[in-house]
Amino acid sequence: MVPRTAVRAPARRHARAPPSRVSAAPTIGFMSDADTPLEEIHMRPIGVVAGGDSDVSRWDWSRVRSELRLLPEHADALLGLDGYTHVIVVGWLDRIPAELRARPRAYPAGDERLPLQGALALRGGARPNPIAVTVCRLLAIDGAVLRLEGLDLVDGTPVLDVKPYIAHYDAVTEARIPKWAGG
Repeated sequence: MVPRTAVRAPARRHARAPPSRVSAAPTIGFMSDADTPLEEIHMRPIGVVAGGDSDVSRWDWSRVRSELRLLPEHADALLGLDGYTHVIVVGWLDRIPAELRARPRAYPAGDERLPLQGALALRGGARPNPIAVTVCRLLAIDGAVLRLEGLDLVDGTPVLDVKPYIAHYDAVTEARIPKWAGG
């Protein structure tokens, strides 16, 4: 039996009553500015990352093994996922400080020798909505636990979604990238 890890929601602007049970998974509130026509969006984590690495500054995650522990109510949603070798995991980077999310520009990897870029032109977590999207190897599924390799999310990170990686949909062979990023 794999021990359960409680799903933690990030700090919110508006107070909410605490969930009555740990497995109820608190919602993550997305707030738009008052002067925009966007509506508030609420999402509920489906699980949490366990194990792996706790060093957020790690560069090479390719061999890091971790688990994605889904909440029990999502176990049936895994039917058929074992036919895939890779999955796309969408996580909520709950440890990114608000002041970093507010910065519209940054240097890639904090390296001032590289050209200043807008937050949306970078892959790091310092962005308006700290959502992580990563492709990783699916090693096994054990009940409501996915065993993964190459997931670049640290222990305790809430996970919002999982999708199968399908190369002919998800791989873009003719993608162009700037020279500073290796292009």
